[in-house]
Amino acid sequence: MLCEAFKKSYLDVTNIDKGSQKMQDTETLPSFKIEENQQTVSPQRRDELLQNPGFGHIFTDHMAVIHWAIDRGWYDARICPRKPFEIDPACAVLHYAQAIFEGLKAYRAEDGRILLFRPDANAERFAQSAQRLAMPVLPKNLFLEAVEQLVKIDQVWIPHAEDSSLYIRPFMFATERFLGVRASKEYIFSVIACPVGTYFEEGIKPVKVWLDTKYSRAGPGGTGAAKCGGNYASSLLSQADAYAHGCEQVLFLDVVEKKWIEELGGMNICFITSDNRLITPKLDGTILPGVTRLCVMKLARDMGLHVEENSYSFEDLKADAKSGKLKEVFACGTAAVIAPISAFKYQGGETIIGDGSFGPITKKLRDHLVGLQTGKIEDTEGWVKTVIV
Repeated sequence: MLCEAFKKSYLDVTNIDKGSQKMQDTETLPSFKIEENQQTVSPQRRDELLQNPGFGHIFTDHMAVIHWAIDRGWYDARICPRKPFEIDPACAVLHYAQAIFEGLKAYRAEDGRILLFRPDANAERFAQSAQRLAMPVLPKNLFLEAVEQLVKIDQVWIPHAEDSSLYIRPFMFATERFLGVRASKEYIFSVIACPVGTYFEEGIKPVKVWLDTKYSRAGPGGTGAAKCGGNYASSLLSQADAYAHGCEQVLFLDVVEKKWIEELGGMNICFITSDNRLITPKLDGTILPGVTRLCVMKLARDMGLHVEENSYSFEDLKADAKSGKLKEVFACGTAAVIAPISAFKYQGGETIIGDGSFGPITKKLRDHLVGLQTGKIEDTEGWVKTVIV
């Protein structure tokens, strides 16, 4: 009897996406209630914090929150003071890791406008991640409104300094109080934000990458293409090993042959060759489809590069670097934007890329992308969304 009841409950929640979509089609989605924080950080203290925000340590005064339940759909959408969540010890996310997130940025343009860069792409990827983890799909307009409302109310936190921005973290996690291996029937979607400078403490300069040959980030049929917490948890031991070897990031190979380059612990990777090609590993379900990666590919084509999504082995990387065929390598992602890679370290050796400096093509791509994001370069692709004029 218990087994049958559990099976029915499991089937109910594994059809969560269809059920939530039906609710969205037949019910009015919630509008946001605004509850301003009456104990915000003082202007003086905020100015002090914005002088050197670092990355991911300082947070704004407010947060966005929306609830979901299997029998109610999306409800109780709020912008409210940032505060801790109260969750039960049996909360599903603590036991079964149903948690996804996104990362995007708001920029302060020189003319005073507040800009978002491709938030629609983040909304779409968030929906894809939700589907993979058997979570309800947040409607795109709710995702975008949550982000925009938070940016508007906390706009004073957006730094003015060059290479700084407001990093925005939408996320969703399972909140049902139960123990049993199935998808949760309740969730919280939230958005928080933090002013940030450059991702790497050393600033914008070439970084070194450690090759992990023991552990893998994701495998075929897994969650590699979803932006979920578990993917990052599995990379932390390798990232610690990278730090121990004097590197800022870790590089993962495929789980099957331990031969093909996939991605870094938190970023995609691209290669520039002497015959004017940009190569990036193909998306095969084990690699996160990065928004920055997609932009870089478009900008590279516009610059006249031949862009290829192909498999590329680490042995080929070493050989091509030695022969001079491989001229530049860079990592790309929302947090770091574009970070040049000067060298790869591994057990028994090190491979230097070019002369170890910031390559000209990498720099040109980065400058153009940052120019678009900050409104210095005209946007002809429809990538930039103005939140505040």
